[in-house]
Amino acid sequence: GFIMLDKSFEHLYLIFRTKYYRKVLQETGLKDSGLNATENFSAEIIYLLNHPTISEFANYLNISLPNANYKINSLVKKGYVKKVMSNDDKREIRLEPTSKFTDYYGLNDEDNSMMLEKIKENFTEEEVNKLDEMINRIINLIE
Repeated sequence: GFIMLDKSFEHLYLIFRTKYYRKVLQETGLKDSGLNATENFSAEIIYLLNHPTISEFANYLNISLPNANYKINSLVKKGYVKKVMSNDDKREIRLEPTSKFTDYYGLNDEDNSMMLEKIKENFTEEEVNKLDEMINRIINLIE
């Protein structure tokens, strides 16, 4: 039941995280990304919040606007985030990860492609559709 699901979900989450950390550590071993741990997590939060304003970023992390601006400006200077004028309100600035970040973050990662390929090989189309539906329902519950 739910106890097994809890353990399985935690295991899957840890696999994703360890693959990500391994990639980050390998990348920084080959060439310095220029991001410290705080900047790395800040950039990841900006990506996951999907084009937040500076205020939304600050509120999410429960930090002051000056502190948020300091973190953001460091990421902008290093080329991982850019400030973009909002289409809805020209006075509003939105934060957007750059391709430098998405490449670093591994959004087009080989591990992800291999995992999806294994899913395609080992599950029926009906199972894949059900998995997709369930993942989207979970996302809607927690967002």
